[in-house]
Amino acid sequence: MRAWPKPLPRRKPDPIPPIVPLPERLAEGRRKALYEDTKAVLHVPWMGVVTMAFAHYPQFYEALWAGVRPLCASAPFITACEELGRAAQTAAASLKPNPIGPRLRAMGYDDSELSDISAVIDIFSHGNMPYVLIATLARLVLEGHPLSTDTEAPPPATPRNLKPSSALLLIERHHGNAELGSLYDHIEATLGLPFVNTDYRALARWPTYLSVAFADLAPHVPTRAYDAAVDAVHADAVRLACALPNPGQLNTHDLTAAAAADGATDQIRDTVALFQWLLPGLVTNMAFFEAQLAQSQ
Repeated sequence: MRAWPKPLPRRKPDPIPPIVPLPERLAEGRRKALYEDTKAVLHVPWMGVVTMAFAHYPQFYEALWAGVRPLCASAPFITACEELGRAAQTAAASLKPNPIGPRLRAMGYDDSELSDISAVIDIFSHGNMPYVLIATLARLVLEGHPLSTDTEAPPPATPRNLKPSSALLLIERHHGNAELGSLYDHIEATLGLPFVNTDYRALARWPTYLSVAFADLAPHVPTRAYDAAVDAVHADAVRLACALPNPGQLNTHDLTAAAAADGATDQIRDTVALFQWLLPGLVTNMAFFEAQLAQSQ
């Protein structure tokens, strides 16, 4: 039996809860093992800030990952990720992004460099979708929405033998100069967040590119058209999450008990809501960047 989609408006907690993700390079022991297992099952080369923030609460993340892990390895989950990716592309196209290639070439970028940038965007365009669905499932469950009672989740018809791509090169604030710091400040202020997501830090390998690309995106962010585009991605994420089977039998009782065991039930609930609020915007932004380059070919 499938769960029917429930009203789940986007909700940005106010105030924003403290976000304390543990970087992959510092993870040890059980947490490192969970990080590696998460990346392997999702077939992604990075541990998203969302899951690192969730993993700050060990009991909660253990329960969440145990509940979603069987689903994440299934054919229905892969199909849902693909559908959500198409929704993000449609949302970004509605904003009519301008081609960026000619401007970058005028700055000195060649086709090889543009191809490298496009490859990094492609990693996020595909890899962010599992994180969106996981955050959506976590919020649904924490807020008492029942998931499907269907526990059948067949594996992909063709086994996925893909190895995650090599680790991403992330440019942290302390790696750059004042100009990079100002760019990161601009991204945070524009998006209303106290941190810079992995996507932007990976693209900051080409800081002049990221500056131009984000300058095109930024004027859209405060508009009704942008809100409508992101809301559409959010609604699709909720619909898809509710339609998925639940082989790990993720449920409200177990997840809230785990959050209580960490002694941070309200903080965890707000952390989940924050990421479930921001991720539809993040995937729309990445699709916007993808369209900027695609129109330049």
